Amino acid sequence: MYEYITDVADGPSPEVRQSLDELARDGARRMIEAALQREVEQYLERLRGEGDEGGRALAVRNGRAQERKVTLGAGTIAIRAPRVHDRRPRQRFRSEILPPYMRRSPAVDEALPALYLRGLSTGDFGEGLAALVGPEGAAVSATTITCLLQSWQEEYLTWRERSLAGADYVYVWADGLYFNVRLEEDRLACLVLIGVRSDGKKEVIAIEDGYRESSESWASLLRDLKRRGMPGPVLAVGDGALGFWAALRQVYPVVREQRCWVHKIANVLDKLPQCLQARAKERLHEIMAAPDRKSAQEDLGRFADEYEAKYPKATACLMRDAETLLTFFDFPAEHWRHLRTTNPIESPFAGVKTRTRQTKGAGSRRAGLAMAFKLALAGEGRWHKVTAPHLVALVRAGVRYQDGVCASMVEEPEQHVGGLPEGIAA
Repeated sequence: MYEYITDVADGPSPEVRQSLDELARDGARRMIEAALQREVEQYLERLRGEGDEGGRALAVRNGRAQERKVTLGAGTIAIRAPRVHDRRPRQRFRSEILPPYMRRSPAVDEALPALYLRGLSTGDFGEGLAALVGPEGAAVSATTITCLLQSWQEEYLTWRERSLAGADYVYVWADGLYFNVRLEEDRLACLVLIGVRSDGKKEVIAIEDGYRESSESWASLLRDLKRRGMPGPVLAVGDGALGFWAALRQVYPVVREQRCWVHKIANVLDKLPQCLQARAKERLHEIMAAPDRKSAQEDLGRFADEYEAKYPKATACLMRDAETLLTFFDFPAEHWRHLRTTNPIESPFAGVKTRTRQTKGAGSRRAGLAMAFKLALAGEGRWHKVTAPHLVALVRAGVRYQDGVCASMVEEPEQHVGGLPEGIAA
């Protein structure tokens, strides 16, 4: 403990004029050394009754190890850990507090990918960490970060081959996101699938490199998911990209389709003059928020009557997907806010776009995919379940809904494992 000798007139004595950071580092060093000493004492105490044939203890103190600098959240401290001479066969003392070769605490190691993914370039790590843990702890080389990126790529390759047997996703959102790649001319078309399990939990299903969201790229991804054991979902939500829907009908033909309202509204407004867009957007939001299917259809008719004569392209853009825009009415009303848009994909991947803008894009397509993978999985633990999660299992079980209200229980075996009715091959 510190004894602060102060004088009201003169202030603190010179011996205790330390900064808060210095006090924190000194206190951390003392506490860690005390904890290491106690760890050794407990270890030796457990072996006190054991000895060799000559009666000598199997484990005894053996001085202290060479000084080691360890970077913690409070800064970098120098520690000389106690050593143990352990003569037990095939067993050696190993500190759980300060394992061999540890140079950074787990919290600091976790901060490195967070800093990189949030936009800090490899050459800026020294300066960035120096402000947090002091200059001695900022010696994180570009090679360290390069190794970190390589480990992410390996982790991603393992993840994309994992088994999906038993992973029953009732709802899925699909979207294609584009990121710059510094060393290549074409942008990375990242195909993303996020699903909702029967317990209401949202998970990342797939992140793949696809060529311009083509039908074959999506079909290849969906076939791979099916090969790894993923049953067909009940409902898929996506924008108007024809590639995904064509692939879905080929691989999982009985899945219901819901078009994303955010994308559709943007497409319709793009075909109207600027002076009319505010009013049209309000009308489109009214359709989306209608209390039931009949009201939505009536609002669609009024929109068509108002804009058909002068702006047929805008009306046609809306009406050709009218049926799939209203699919959500056949599901629990508590889930409508989740099913009307692909926002569950757009929001978490906004961080990837921020990162790629900061660094002018990933260095390669593999690095871009690994970055998207790490950001998505880092955020997954903070995602909330869908509203009324208990209803998701009822949807999978075949409970039908009309205008968001439970209608009846029906048997739909074709929507269970595999997602395909008998006799239909993907």
